[in-house]
Amino acid sequence: MISLAVLFVTVFTGLPILASFGLSFFSWDVISDPRFIGLENYTRMAEDTAVLRSFKTTILMAVSVVVLQLGLGLGLAVLVNQRRSNAARTFFRTAFYLPLLASTAAVSIFMGYLFDYKFGLVNYYLELVGLSKVPWLTSEFGAFATIVMVAVWQQVGFTFVLFVAALMSVPKEVLEAASIDGAKPWATLIRIKVPLISPTILFAAVVAFINAMQLFDQPYIMTKGGPGTATTTTTIVMYQSAFQNLQFGYGSAISIILLLMILAVTGLQFLAARKLVFYQ
Repeated sequence: MISLAVLFVTVFTGLPILASFGLSFFSWDVISDPRFIGLENYTRMAEDTAVLRSFKTTILMAVSVVVLQLGLGLGLAVLVNQRRSNAARTFFRTAFYLPLLASTAAVSIFMGYLFDYKFGLVNYYLELVGLSKVPWLTSEFGAFATIVMVAVWQQVGFTFVLFVAALMSVPKEVLEAASIDGAKPWATLIRIKVPLISPTILFAAVVAFINAMQLFDQPYIMTKGGPGTATTTTTIVMYQSAFQNLQFGYGSAISIILLLMILAVTGLQFLAARKLVFYQ
């Protein structure tokens, strides 16, 4: 029953990872034959300031996206879950989830026009209300914040739907007992609901972090990694090394280090979950 899925994962995920790992020990420009150079790509990476800076940018961007995505997703889920009308809950679930169905590239192109300094609609309406234009994509902080905002806007629907389902599964008798004991809504959320849905929070955090560490479309399309290197993520450096500079061995080495970083942080998340996640 799972053979087809196993075959798909093996062919399109497992084998490419193994191929990248093997290629990271070679120097190859596609034109000439691969040349074995051992750990030279990895030692070169340790001295490459552009790559090291991209790792820092990627981590900061991923942390920002995950924190905002989880916080906003939980807040929206709590508000929607309080609606008594099933039609209202269905409407909001659909509305918040729709951006996730759109192409990331198409969304990035649209947002690039929307936040354009000279012709963007955002700055146009800011001027209408008497405010000055904001360099959304032409300043380092503005570009970083805009990329994070767009990524959160498109991905928060997934987290929101997870949290809505988790909150609906919280036993009503527990909430009724808390209400009888005089627990206020904020205390009920923090001390009862959040611990009971902590497995879902862990799952959402892991998925959000893995996706955020691989951000490529938004920064590449909207800012080309700029201004300067403010939004140059590791995936952009990897793409430039492999497909623009034809240094496939070096690009593979960067991808392997990125994979190890994701695995390490994911492992830390599961270690922290032993004390923070409550399983009924």
